[in-house]
Amino acid sequence: MTVPRKPAGRAHQRQAFSIRQLLLFFGLLAIALCAAGLLVKVMVRTAEHHPVQAAITVVAIVLLAMSLRSVRNRRRARRAVETWADIPDQGEGATAHEGVLAGELATEADAALPRFEADDYLAMDPDGFEQAVAALCARDGCLDVQVVGGAGDLGADVTATTPDGRHLVIQCKRYGPVNKVGSQDVQRFGGTCFAVHDASVAAVVTTGEFTQPATEYAEQCGIQCFDHEALVAWTEGTGPAPWEAAPAR
Repeated sequence: MTVPRKPAGRAHQRQAFSIRQLLLFFGLLAIALCAAGLLVKVMVRTAEHHPVQAAITVVAIVLLAMSLRSVRNRRRARRAVETWADIPDQGEGATAHEGVLAGELATEADAALPRFEADDYLAMDPDGFEQAVAALCARDGCLDVQVVGGAGDLGADVTATTPDGRHLVIQCKRYGPVNKVGSQDVQRFGGTCFAVHDASVAAVVTTGEFTQPATEYAEQCGIQCFDHEALVAWTEGTGPAPWEAAPAR
C-alpha cells in the first residue's frame, strides 16, 4: 500500500530567481554599509574630542548587540520546543499512515531545530539558557518538556519525560567561564529534586564548571553534573545526554 506523503513545505521549495529582489538586497546592503561608515566616522570624531563619551557609546552598542543575540537565541530555543511538542507520540497501535506523518513532522522539526554552539550559550541570559536546555531535551526524544524555572521552582528549571519513560529534572546554571557551581548549590538541588520533584534522573547543567566538593556530593546523591565541556558534547552529539549517563534508579 502506498501512503501519500505531505507536499514539501515552503522552506523546501526552490524560489524563482528575481532581479527585483536581487537589486533590493544590494540596495539595502549599500545603505547599511554607508550607515556603518558614517557611524564609524562620527565615533572617531567623538573619540578625539570626547573620549569618555565615545567609550560609553561603544560599551552601550556591545551590550545592545549581546541583548539582541540573547533574545534571538531564546526565541529559537522556544520555537524548537514548540516544534517538537507538535510531533505526535507513536504508540503500539499507530497505523502506517500515522507513522509516516509523524516521521515527516520529525524530519521537518529536526531541520528547523537551532544548532547551538558554545558561544551561543555564553550570550544567553538565564531564561534563554533554560529554553536552550529544554530544546536539547526535546531534540533528543524527551516528551512533555517544560520550562518551569522561576520564583518558587524549588530548584527545577526544566522537567521532561526521557525516551525510556523516566522523570527528568534539570537545574540550569548560566555561569561565566570563571564561575563554578559550588557544593551548596548542588546540596540545595539535592534536597528537592528527589523528595519534592520525584525525579528519576536529576542533573545540574551549567555553562561553567563544578567545584570538587560539588562533584563529590553529586556522585553520592546520584545527581548528574554537566559542565561546559559536557554541555558542548551533548549539543554537538559527541557526548551523552544527562539521562543517558544516569544509572536506572
